Amino acid sequence: MFKKIALLSTVLLSCAKARIEPTPAPAVATDHADRWWDDVKALADDSVRGRDTGSPEYRKAADFVARAFHDAGLKAGGTQGYLQPVGFVARSVDESHSSLTLIREGGEEPLTLGEDAILMPRAPLAPAVEAPLVFAGYGLNLPEYGHDDLKGLDLKGKVVVYVAGNPRGIPGPVLSHARNQAWPTFRAAGAVGMIAFSVARTDSGFRRAVSNRGVATFALADQSIDPQGGNQLSVQFNSARAEKLFAGTPGLFVALMARADSGLPLPQLSLPIRIRSVARINERAITSENVIGILPGADPALRGEYVVLTAHLDHLGVGRPVNGDSIYNGAMDNASGTALLMDVARRLAASHASLRRSIVFAVVTGEEKGLLGSRFFANHPTVPSGSIVADLNTDMFLPIIPFTMIMVNGLEESDLAVDAQRAGKIVGVSVVTDPEPEENRFVRSDQYSFILRGVPALSLKVGFARDTPEHQAVKEFRTRRYHMPSDDVHQRVDLETAAGFERYYLALIQQVANRDGRPSWDAQSYFRRFVRPLSR
Repeated sequence: MFKKIALLSTVLLSCAKARIEPTPAPAVATDHADRWWDDVKALADDSVRGRDTGSPEYRKAADFVARAFHDAGLKAGGTQGYLQPVGFVARSVDESHSSLTLIREGGEEPLTLGEDAILMPRAPLAPAVEAPLVFAGYGLNLPEYGHDDLKGLDLKGKVVVYVAGNPRGIPGPVLSHARNQAWPTFRAAGAVGMIAFSVARTDSGFRRAVSNRGVATFALADQSIDPQGGNQLSVQFNSARAEKLFAGTPGLFVALMARADSGLPLPQLSLPIRIRSVARINERAITSENVIGILPGADPALRGEYVVLTAHLDHLGVGRPVNGDSIYNGAMDNASGTALLMDVARRLAASHASLRRSIVFAVVTGEEKGLLGSRFFANHPTVPSGSIVADLNTDMFLPIIPFTMIMVNGLEESDLAVDAQRAGKIVGVSVVTDPEPEENRFVRSDQYSFILRGVPALSLKVGFARDTPEHQAVKEFRTRRYHMPSDDVHQRVDLETAAGFERYYLALIQQVANRDGRPSWDAQSYFRRFVRPLSR
């Protein structure tokens, strides 16, 4: 059986011009989703080789999007035309010249990299570190939820050991956010590094990290906004062997794991042990591009405020073969969202929509590397600082089930919920919150970069009810296609659902762009704390 059936006429890749050529729009389109699907097929074609961040094929895809923005009549919004270059550092560990050693009274214990623990090069690891260890429970600084694991703990010059567990009483999005901010929290308290391990004795996360440790890890070259800046030692420990960190304290580790497994509070401990690390890191500089287009607003009083629409263009490139296929095309993740922004730009321009606020179309890079392209844009916007009033993000919206409802992550956090509900009434679909709150999607895609800057945000997907056939279809996608080569253009896609989702997205854009006041966080939202004073 052929690896993939060649696309008939949806993608023309000109070797001479080294770019993706768009399929001409049909003279009479039966549905706007037809053009959307053509763009998905172009962006997810084998010739684009999975759009890996910084690759030549990613740049071809970025140029393809930029041409679409130009043809739709958007103003160039990047620092180089429609492009905003983003600098990255790609790091990998040379394990043959690296080591970890535990030092305790009576001797030293070398650790085996890949079995006991691994070095995590997303942090700018120091060539050598030797420091005492301190156990900080779950490593959380959330006193409002009864978990201040750092209170009274001396972390200066030390390496923090913590359990990446699920303590009781903390909402999922807040817990995910706190985990994302673990290192900045430790650094502020004077720590030099961190060691994390899972509460699960069968540590699938560690096994995945071990299998992927040969793949380069990306960080932002701009260290001022690098969330791992200053982290001299970052280690993921195998939970099945983490008892080694507590040697000399008989029975303590078993008791700690029992409490963590139940989500109970954990103690603070200065451990009678030090760690020594030697890290040889290979680095290379990489540049990849965000693609930015702007549709100016029509209201003189509001056109200086911007609603940002985000979707990520990058995917995983070429990787481990699965059933003979090594190209991770990323059709749903996230050629679907990028193509949506392209088509929305065309439709808004063609309809001569008179939106009061300006719209920024931001197709970002490096999402798969840790939301890095959106983080760069949110911290270095190409529009005036403080002028961004909202972010509406779309990532893998999955038009594979009937369109009867829209899932809006962030409904509980800001008054954008009012706009979301109004758009649902206009289109005639139910607006629902995430039926799988345990997935914590509100802080898992590019909207999170804007949330950290205090910007109210929503993230959108086709909705479903839990434990229904539609839910089962979504779970099957995650099992059989998510981050696999089979997320390609040969899967079943519901074009009517895609068209309905786009109608909703357009209605939501109009509601947010035309509202009188700026969106605001709800008073009870945890994320309200990130709002910064406006500078006029």
